[in-house]
Amino acid sequence: MLSPRPLKPIIFHYFHFSVLMGKRKEESVLNPGSQKRQRKEYTDVHNNESSDEETLELSPNGSPSSQSPDGEVGIIESIQLKNFMCHSNLGPFQFGSNLNFVVGTNGSGKSSVLTALIVGLGGKATATNRGSSLKMFIQKGETSADISITLRNQGRDAFKPELYGTSITVNQRINQDGSRTCKLKSKSGTIISSKKEELIGILDHFNIQVDNPVSVLTQEMSKQFLQTKNEGDKYKFFMKATQLEQMKEDYSFIGKTKKNTHVQIEQGEERLEELKQLYLEKKETFKSIAFVNDMQNRLKDLKHQMAWAVVSETEKEIELLQEGIRAEEGNTELLQKVEECQVKVNEAEKKYKTIQDKLITVSEEAQALHPQCISLKAEVQAKRKAVNETEIVYNRSRTELKRLEKDREQLRKRIEELKSCANKVSEPEKLERQRRIAHLREQLKAFHDEEIMIGQQVDQFQQAISRCREEHSRLRRESSEVQQALDAQQKQLRDLKDSKTNTLKRFGPHVPAFLEAVEAAYRQGRFRKKPLGPLGALIHPKDPELILAIESCLKGLLQAFCCDNHSDERTLQLMMSKFYSRGHRPQIIVSKFQNKIYDTSQRAVHHPEFPSVLTALEIDNPVVANCLIDMRGVETVLLIKDSRRAREVMQCNRPPKNCREAFTAEGDQVFERRYYSSNFVRPKFLSQDVEAEISHLDKEIENKRSQLTASHQRLHSIENEIRQNEDHLCGHRRHQKQLQQDEAEENKGRMESVKQDMQLQSRKMEELKNSLQAAEKKLEEVKEKIHQVEEIAGPIKAELNQAESEVENCKCHLQHYKDKQREHEACINKHKDLLASKGKELEEKMAKARQIFSERIKVSRTVKSLDAEMNRLREKINLESSHHGNREEIIQQFHYAKERYEDASNKVKNLRRFIAALDKVMTERLKAYRQFLRNLSMQCKLHFEHLLRVRGCSGHINFDHKNETLSITVQPREQEKTARSDLRSLSGGERSFSTVCFILSLWNISESPFRCMDEFDVYMDMVNRRIAVDMILERADFQRHRQFILFTPLSMRTLKFLATLQKQKIAF
Repeated sequence: MLSPRPLKPIIFHYFHFSVLMGKRKEESVLNPGSQKRQRKEYTDVHNNESSDEETLELSPNGSPSSQSPDGEVGIIESIQLKNFMCHSNLGPFQFGSNLNFVVGTNGSGKSSVLTALIVGLGGKATATNRGSSLKMFIQKGETSADISITLRNQGRDAFKPELYGTSITVNQRINQDGSRTCKLKSKSGTIISSKKEELIGILDHFNIQVDNPVSVLTQEMSKQFLQTKNEGDKYKFFMKATQLEQMKEDYSFIGKTKKNTHVQIEQGEERLEELKQLYLEKKETFKSIAFVNDMQNRLKDLKHQMAWAVVSETEKEIELLQEGIRAEEGNTELLQKVEECQVKVNEAEKKYKTIQDKLITVSEEAQALHPQCISLKAEVQAKRKAVNETEIVYNRSRTELKRLEKDREQLRKRIEELKSCANKVSEPEKLERQRRIAHLREQLKAFHDEEIMIGQQVDQFQQAISRCREEHSRLRRESSEVQQALDAQQKQLRDLKDSKTNTLKRFGPHVPAFLEAVEAAYRQGRFRKKPLGPLGALIHPKDPELILAIESCLKGLLQAFCCDNHSDERTLQLMMSKFYSRGHRPQIIVSKFQNKIYDTSQRAVHHPEFPSVLTALEIDNPVVANCLIDMRGVETVLLIKDSRRAREVMQCNRPPKNCREAFTAEGDQVFERRYYSSNFVRPKFLSQDVEAEISHLDKEIENKRSQLTASHQRLHSIENEIRQNEDHLCGHRRHQKQLQQDEAEENKGRMESVKQDMQLQSRKMEELKNSLQAAEKKLEEVKEKIHQVEEIAGPIKAELNQAESEVENCKCHLQHYKDKQREHEACINKHKDLLASKGKELEEKMAKARQIFSERIKVSRTVKSLDAEMNRLREKINLESSHHGNREEIIQQFHYAKERYEDASNKVKNLRRFIAALDKVMTERLKAYRQFLRNLSMQCKLHFEHLLRVRGCSGHINFDHKNETLSITVQPREQEKTARSDLRSLSGGERSFSTVCFILSLWNISESPFRCMDEFDVYMDMVNRRIAVDMILERADFQRHRQFILFTPLSMRTLKFLATLQKQKIAF
């Protein structure tokens, strides 16, 4: 199931130069002074290290610190994961040699890196707190997971540097059955070893303990430790972190071994007395027996002859085999045939390559012209549109100019009339004329106001007409959609009626004819294996109520076909082009046909109440079942009839194991956090009740027809309304035109403007027409070139197909003769193997014969006759021995009793010496254990109190070694000095801060080359977190020979980096 990609964590690297502190090896258990020697070794190495890197660094108190080289052995240089947990490919991540912060939100993959570190270095699955088996770490849908970890291997403590070089890469592969394989590679990538013992030796040499919580503190263990209130659990954590628990277990194991050895000594002494008595009895019997010499000597001589007779018979068999092999090797007819076919194949492939190169050249030429053609088409269309727009503007200007000229002429005549009248009138008439002019001016103003009002009304009528036309267009679209739906349903109805006689017509009217064509092609040998499909015709739902849910889940897969190989897929595609139109061809799935359904028991969903899609179907053909599993994962999809119940199962709680999604009876799709309603109402392909589907479709068709009639009626009504509004609009426009005639004086300026605009548009139109003609001519030229190239490509494609067929035929003949040649060679090799076996058998028999008698004897008798005489002699010897007992058996029993007695005596002596050595070892180990317990607990207390004191807090650790408890008391800064609290009374942030101090104290007394801690600041407030981070920075700066990898979901943007530190940001 695809899920939203998680936010990716960020790694900040703090690179320091450090030196590896000496490891605390097992000898320290026997010698208490070894720890002191280790510290001295570290000092010597530190002082003798050359300071090639001149980097100024700060000590915890802010003053310049001394140079310290990088850790030389055991630190993690890089990690890379593949198909691990929920990550397909994670890394590689390059870690710094000192302090590393791995930052990312929950679910982004931080803990996966830590889990991979534990598993990759040989840790058990239970040590990660992420699973009980290694196979749980393999990504869903994959068969294996790979982990690659690179460890530094430098300096004088390097592990086999002559083999591995300066780094060791550990590659772990986890298989589906839970097993894992390990490969150890050198710096150059050469595989040095694949043994688990070698990996254990490397980890012991580097003092790496992946199950030590101080070295690797996982998220779950961190949370348990933060939340624990049991002082005994804290003590156990301290013991395990300092490896004192291992020392204690070793001591206990030695005690048990000593007790068992005492029991073995007591039992051995009792058994030794019994063996001594038996030995004395057999010794007396051995002295009293007599020998039968003559027959023994004769039998010995016959054995000598028998040994060399067997050699002679084997030599004769070898001679016959050699003659047969020489005859077979002389037959070279098949080899000549293979060479001839190989020449034909090479020639056919050369021809095919030539034609293919020719076709590629032609195709590239055509493809190069296509973008140019598209660009020219767009250019022609744009220019044609510009010409049309210019013509429209020009015509509109010309029309307006004519109208203005006409208005000007009328106005000129009216002005002349008024002038002639003005010259003839008297003074009173002039006054009357002035009053009339004033009246007309007022009337003109009124007309102007009326014109504005009419213009507004025209706008309103235009808007009404636009709205009606928009609704008219919408109704026409809806009517067209209803008509299309009606046509589709009528077609579906016809298909359903046809499917009464042939169910395959549900998948299309042409499907039966297409399947007959596929069957005919299969009989003609055009397919290696007959394609299967449509898949919907090969499956049968068990529950009719779940049919719509199954169709909603499978969708287009119901019409899909399945092929065994790509050659069959190409043939089927060619056949589909004759029956299906382009864009409507069903999907073709290529998957190797198998006679057995996949075993999905581990990854399938199992629910006591609801079936999966796989279990809800009857599928006779395993190829169809495997195809649905591969393409849709039907084994992981549940079918739940009720939608409310489906939400409860998938969303209220965690979905069932291995369940990705579910479908309801209505076809709705349900995920863990999403719900999608189905667009399907009725099943189309898998329905078993055809009559009911026909009846349902008849009703839907009637409904569509009613909708269509109502739409037509509404369209007619809107058309009438449009006509009425247009009539009103025409009347207002006539009135408006009448009013505008009173503004004739303004026409002169407008006429000049219109003339100029018309001239400009005329010139622009001519230019655009010329440009359009040139672009159209260029477009036609490119089209002609494309047409010529396509005409050339057609015959070349046919020739290429013919050449491909020739190559395939030649390869088939070549493969045939190669198979025959291999059979011939296999027969010769079989005879040669038999000859070699006989040769070895001859050598063995000759060796045995020489052991029996060193000189070769020429034997004329057969093996059978010699064997018969030997049997007769043995019978006589046995008959004689029955009176006195078997001589060989008596001798054998004597020597056996003697050996058993001496062996038991030596074992008892060795066990007594072992007990004495064990007593000495136990004394020394107990002394060393007590000394380590005192020293390490005291160092832990001092470091813890120092860390709190530096931060303005106080507190201490109380060890009760007798009752095996550890208690921590802390006084936060804001409390009074007298108020001390144990961890249970502190806040989450203060408790986390105190725990960090405790872990830092343990880090000071631990010898592992690296420390990893997950979510160290998860319960801290920002103040305590800032303090804890500063402490870790100071500790890392002080211990530059150690590597620190800290995982946190919180941001590190506020972290203040030292000027000399390098920072690298890596996205997962």
